[in-house]
Amino acid sequence: MRFKVLLIDDEPGALEGMQLWIDWEKLGFEVCGTCTNGAEGLKAMAELSPDLVVTDVNMPLMSGLEMIEEWRKSGNKSISFAIISGYSEFEYARKAMRYGITHYLLKPVEPEEAAGELRKIYSELLHEAEEKQWSEMALVEEQVFLIRQLLEDSPGSEREYPDNLITLSAGREAWNICLIQTEPTMYAELRGAAAGLISQEQAMFLIDLAMNRLGIVFGYSPDQGQADGVCRVLAKLAARYTGQRAAVAIGAPEESLLHLANCYKTAEEALKFKFYDPEYTGVISYASIEDRHFQYHYDPTRLVDNAMEALTLLNAAGYRETVTAEAELFRELLLAPEIVKKAIYHLMYKMKEHMEDSLGKKASDALAKWDFSALADSALGLNELLALLLSLGDECIDLLSEEQELKSQGIVQEINEYIREHYRERLTIKKLAKHFYLHPVYLGQLLMKKNGVGFNEWVHNLRIEEASRLLLENKLRNSEIAEQVGYVNYSQFLKQFEKRMGMSPGEYKGRN
Repeated sequence: MRFKVLLIDDEPGALEGMQLWIDWEKLGFEVCGTCTNGAEGLKAMAELSPDLVVTDVNMPLMSGLEMIEEWRKSGNKSISFAIISGYSEFEYARKAMRYGITHYLLKPVEPEEAAGELRKIYSELLHEAEEKQWSEMALVEEQVFLIRQLLEDSPGSEREYPDNLITLSAGREAWNICLIQTEPTMYAELRGAAAGLISQEQAMFLIDLAMNRLGIVFGYSPDQGQADGVCRVLAKLAARYTGQRAAVAIGAPEESLLHLANCYKTAEEALKFKFYDPEYTGVISYASIEDRHFQYHYDPTRLVDNAMEALTLLNAAGYRETVTAEAELFRELLLAPEIVKKAIYHLMYKMKEHMEDSLGKKASDALAKWDFSALADSALGLNELLALLLSLGDECIDLLSEEQELKSQGIVQEINEYIREHYRERLTIKKLAKHFYLHPVYLGQLLMKKNGVGFNEWVHNLRIEEASRLLLENKLRNSEIAEQVGYVNYSQFLKQFEKRMGMSPGEYKGRN
């Protein structure tokens, strides 16, 4: 750490000698200026703000001691002083000690002696700087603790506040809070960057709010607009994290820091609007959205039921249509983000349960990469949640389709054999699906894929095939054959026979 030193002496040779023969840089100092009398010294101290002033005591216009006394009376920054005096000026040195000045150099200044004294001064200054730093840090921590408590106040709260909080509030004409929400994985890095930038600003405090959200509480004067300090901080953060997922919102200002809870509430409301914004750049202020209002009433049953039905039927197009349409409804209603997230997470867990019930460990292994619990704390917008939901649906349907394909290779043969044994009965797709514990629509699709014709066509084909055989035996009347192969209505039998054979049952019997 380097400290600034101001040299004051009315003898040009003495000033030059101190600069040349003392290695200030090695001792931890840098000479920030020189003066030739106390009057100049007062002005230089106000302008240069040195940490140490090395001054001669016997100078024209204003002596070194008069200068020190005047500076102390002004109440300005505390500065360490070291005086230079000769053996004949011992009274000056003794008077200086009454001012609390314990460091002095004898004329003519010897470099080695001066270095020893300056090392002591450096050690004292370093100790004071460290104590000041710790004291300031403790003060800031206390202020941050009290400010965080303010966020928990209910509107209109009239509780008693600590004096130091009231004093802090009175130091600025207006107060507000800026909320920054990001991904938990990015939080530590972004917080560190924000803390570094805030340390260079006045009346600005960093508040940890959650594992993915922080607040910047700031005071300012209204004639500065929305506060130059926070604008500088946000501009630098935006430049550093362009393209990253970080949503930023500012609440409605209050004249008193004690009403910060109102600022926080409005900033939270503004932050929610980033959910529908596909871009993650810029700051949204409460003033820009205060006339818009979220809807909080929504029944997620339709989304869950329709999406799960499509999933069960392995209907990828139907699933995507359902999810996309519901997302558009969310936008139209301007549904509150927390309600949307709850509905989406509910559907995701339903899908996960269905997959595990259907595929067991195979599903658990495949879905391990989907950390549903982490989504609740993410800064994902609607577009990104929609993309995740669609991707999850595609993967689930692919996995289920593969499993069904494997199972269907053996079950279709069993189903066809059952149909061959029971086609004469009043067999329907629903009865068949119930017997084999399959969904009717899926069963119909499966039979179409394997047999090349639908269930009803397949049953009619089997009946007409058997009817043709019986007609050739010529043992039964046509009406008896129709009834025997499963037709209650002869006209229906006649229609299906002519459709497949191109002639009536009588013509077929006569030709063969």
